[in-house]
Amino acid sequence: MDKAAAILCAAIAAAPLGAGSASGQPQGDAQRIVGAWRYIGTTIDGQPRPNRGASPKGIIFYTGGGHMAAQIAPDRNLKMAGSAPTPDEAKAALADYIAYFGTYTLDERTRTVTHHRQGSVQPDGMPDLVRNYEFVGDRLILRPIGTKQEVVWERIK
Repeated sequence: MDKAAAILCAAIAAAPLGAGSASGQPQGDAQRIVGAWRYIGTTIDGQPRPNRGASPKGIIFYTGGGHMAAQIAPDRNLKMAGSAPTPDEAKAALADYIAYFGTYTLDERTRTVTHHRQGSVQPDGMPDLVRNYEFVGDRLILRPIGTKQEVVWERIK
């Protein structure tokens, strides 16, 4: 395991899962979102997002201190012709791969979570990503504002 993966695992392990309080009373959304979530899938207009393959993988986590990170990797096996990727191979490897980190704010009144990106593999220049959110059982559904997408995550227990 490389150093970055070890740090990510340590941060996830240290984050409280927030499903309820020690007294058994439900907590607010700000506490409930804290923890690690595995990627289930993305739909657009109710249809699976194309180009991610049969079993894409991903993780998103939120800390109680306001930090977050997200990654989604398509399910595909890409080969390199040599020891380093060609420009076309590098471009193909990043196609539909999502990875970013930063901080977040949650607005329980509007039911939105804003990801304030500090670093990303996407060069789109949009630092803030706003999503409507909904909890359904052990699932977190994020709906990016201005799209017809639903991104579904399941709590890692």
